Amino acid sequence: MTTSTAEPGLSPQPRPVRSTLRAVAIVACVPYLALKIAWIAGSRVGIPAGSVLLEHRALVAVANSVTVLMDAAVVVLALLLTRPWGQRVPAWLLAVPMWAATGLLTPIMVGFPLQLVGVAFGGTKMQEAAEEPFLHDWVFNVVYGGFIVQGLALGTLFVLYARDRWGHLLRGKVWDLPSRATGSFMRTSAVAGSLSALFPAAMHVLWATGSTAGLPAGRIAERTTDFYLLEGSRIGFVAVAVTGVLLLAFRPLPTLSVRPPLTMAWIGASAMGAWGGWLLLASLMPETDGAESSSVMLTLTYAGEMISGLLLTWAVALLLRRRGA
Repeated sequence: MTTSTAEPGLSPQPRPVRSTLRAVAIVACVPYLALKIAWIAGSRVGIPAGSVLLEHRALVAVANSVTVLMDAAVVVLALLLTRPWGQRVPAWLLAVPMWAATGLLTPIMVGFPLQLVGVAFGGTKMQEAAEEPFLHDWVFNVVYGGFIVQGLALGTLFVLYARDRWGHLLRGKVWDLPSRATGSFMRTSAVAGSLSALFPAAMHVLWATGSTAGLPAGRIAERTTDFYLLEGSRIGFVAVAVTGVLLLAFRPLPTLSVRPPLTMAWIGASAMGAWGGWLLLASLMPETDGAESSSVMLTLTYAGEMISGLLLTWAVALLLRRRGA
């Protein structure tokens, strides 16, 4: 009989399921990366004549270069989550990019299928309402389809990784959490994040129910079925994040398993923080069309969403760090 030479705490070589998921995640990045690199090189594949993307080539090239690096990070994460050396990476060095990946991919994984369902039932798409062409429809299908596959594969790998490395932090009931883990700092962050979520949540409710308050003229003209469904999903992420964090912080359901509220908090808070930050960055980019420029109210909504997501994430981080200690 032979004994294992693997280091304590490290997983053995990836099992077939993990190897397959890693390959799926990496392959799913190829269409997006290929398109972006082609556009950086000057190709117009998928870009219709008259698209606004052809009017600001330098700015678009810079933005495409950034997103190429972001999607390439998915490849690195897929390797990190499945190789033995990945178990030795400092927790924060994995958690930060994984938090960003979760927050950027989950809204697409939820929103794009909702958009397809809306169109299937006679709804309209934002591309149809836009005055100027942007991209051919097949580009959205290929890119967002790839993002969904990336999210499913990477998310599954992360769950398996977290179970192997931090499984002891994810077990038990909510009431079993040490009092020090849910102390004043964690609860203060949870309350601050929840209160700061009220403003962006209220704005998303207003926009989802037909209000134009704070919306620039261009956005008002493009309010289609897509718009309302996406606004509804933003409300859902806020509700999920706040509920998950408050359940952990104040333990009103003592027999509840730790995993459901922790999952809700991770997904909801990352979607608020990372996606809100991404939209905030986009709203601050220079616009040549006054109708498309972001309003102060829109910018504040994205900023509030990002700040709230960061505070709620910090509350979860404090909980896990103290429980681990």
